[in-house]
Amino acid sequence: MIIIGGGLGGLATGAYARMNGYRTHVLEMHEIPGGSCTSWDRGDFTFDWCVSWLLGSGPGNEMHQIWLELGALQGKEMRQFDVFNIVRGRDGQAVYFYSDPDRLERHLIDISPADARQIRRFCRGLRTFRRALAVYPFLKPVGMMGRLERWRMMASFLPYFNAIRTSITELMTDYARRFQHPLLREAFNFILYEKHPDFPVLPFYFQLASHANHSAGVPEGGSLGLARSIEDRYLRLGGEITYNARVAEILVEEDRAVGVRLSDGREFRADIVVAACDMRSVVMDMLGGRYLNDTYRRLYAETIDEPGMLSPGYVSVFLGLRRPFPEADPCTTYLLEDELAERMTGMRHPSINVQFRSCHYPELSPAETSVVYATYFSEAAPWRELREGPEQASRVRRGQVLHTLPVRHGKAYLAAKRRVRTTVEAFLEERFPGLRDAVAVRDVSTPLTQVRYTASHNGAFPGWQPFMDGGETLEQEINRNGPVLPGLANFYMSGVWVTVGGLIRAVAAGRQVTQFICRDDGREFTAEIDRRLPPPRQRIVPVGPRARRPEPPASPSPAAPATTTVPTASRSV
Repeated sequence: MIIIGGGLGGLATGAYARMNGYRTHVLEMHEIPGGSCTSWDRGDFTFDWCVSWLLGSGPGNEMHQIWLELGALQGKEMRQFDVFNIVRGRDGQAVYFYSDPDRLERHLIDISPADARQIRRFCRGLRTFRRALAVYPFLKPVGMMGRLERWRMMASFLPYFNAIRTSITELMTDYARRFQHPLLREAFNFILYEKHPDFPVLPFYFQLASHANHSAGVPEGGSLGLARSIEDRYLRLGGEITYNARVAEILVEEDRAVGVRLSDGREFRADIVVAACDMRSVVMDMLGGRYLNDTYRRLYAETIDEPGMLSPGYVSVFLGLRRPFPEADPCTTYLLEDELAERMTGMRHPSINVQFRSCHYPELSPAETSVVYATYFSEAAPWRELREGPEQASRVRRGQVLHTLPVRHGKAYLAAKRRVRTTVEAFLEERFPGLRDAVAVRDVSTPLTQVRYTASHNGAFPGWQPFMDGGETLEQEINRNGPVLPGLANFYMSGVWVTVGGLIRAVAAGRQVTQFICRDDGREFTAEIDRRLPPPRQRIVPVGPRARRPEPPASPSPAAPATTTVPTASRSV
């Protein structure tokens, strides 16, 4: 089996395939694993780009079992702040979004007693979702479930039906307007760091409930450390991986995938090819637009470039600081004045999320230093126009040229990056005097940086936007027919581009595509946890004006069952 892409989806696919007896070879265009789950060094500092919270970091749900099967968390400390995010208004007033519903309720009512009824309603829903997470399915694809299994799955949600129904049918933007207090009306939109105008209330509940259940922390070692742990699990299972190997073409003979050709001309043959990378590159470039039914043709030729269908890219500013800033909170979203926001190229909403990342990952920077990670949502288009000019950028958007063009750092592009960085530094200097003089190293990435290192379409991470037509259409197609393309045998799709959501969805896709492959080959799927590895440890870190002394590390997380077996089943409609 050849697996295109060494991100978390590709590594997970390889690991589960090895657990089920397949010989595997992962081909990755970069020189390190992880894809978007990555970090890089600048001097003595490591700048971690990805994991701000990891769904499934703690026990009590199927997400956690997947991470344990992949060896991602074992032996590590899972750190979780007792505040999910802080939102600061333009006047400096702060809303602390504690994930504990009791504490959150008291805090919000202190801010606005007039909104007590609405606040209690929100926190009541949060308590319900904390219980619902225990039955949320991740281990088996819906497309492989028989009628009885689907009925049992739906029945498990019956106690939570009203909370799920009401939270999935109302946008958070509409929900937030019900608050009388002006800051609460804005702040609720920024619970998940940035504003997601097309998200219903449900994902806000899901993330906060996971955090409240101590299952949305950050793993010791950071994003690249997480990827390295899964890579290690894959290699110990006997898998093979080749870096600096960019696939240019999927080889097809008699409508069967038989291997790949790299950009340097090398060819690799295999019985099965799995694509766990940017799916537009796969279907339109590597396969030349063949093997598309009406649904996939519409998705990748039209829908993918419609506004809002993909998750937006990020602009990220990293600052390595020579001294600590103990007064800084780990994670704060600042609401900005329009004049300031206009200096930030591509900014979608006037806000910026600032994390003192050294609170998350102290091992990734020298002692008595700090790392700032400031981000905002941005489309690729305004950056591409600065780098390539309006005409060329327009041709890229229309798909007339390959969307992963060679990088040409023009003066306008570099000037925009510099303006963003200096604006962020000046903004933070006002709030943390001495910060600007403490900067030792700095870096700025844009959505085009993401394109350069991962070939992700327009720098979108994690691919299709949840709750939009594109993502929902994709999920319906895969539930109906599996992660395959019509008319092409021995080819499967995996990773973040065949689902909606973040890293847990990417690795779950690797587990699930292997279940489809085993079914098609008449094998019984199996997955196991390596019991030789030490279990992860949980630690809660206090944040905020009433921060207490750090709690001692809790006892190790209980591990999931050693082996999970899913019987081979026929395709279900």
